[in-house]
Amino acid sequence: MSMSKISRFVIWICSKFTKVEIEQIIVGLSDILLNRNPDVKPKDDFKEKYPNYRDFAVDPLPPLTEPLSGKKRLGSERLPATLSRGRVPSR
Repeated sequence: MSMSKISRFVIWICSKFTKVEIEQIIVGLSDILLNRNPDVKPKDDFKEKYPNYRDFAVDPLPPLTEPLSGKKRLGSERLPATLSRGRVPSR
């Protein structure tokens, strides 16, 4: 049976520190969770939950100020007859 990362971390702490040191660690972590220590903040998992939040790129080219000329324009007049009627040709 696999142990979670937290369980392994607790066992590691217990193997490295004395009971008094562990109590000090608990007090320190409690202070952080209660915002009594403004210098230390817990990891914010917002970016993990929403990795694409406000992650966008702006096109470096400015928007068109005039319509494209007739030759470069792709419209329904240049589409095959089957596509212009809304049907997709079968392969």
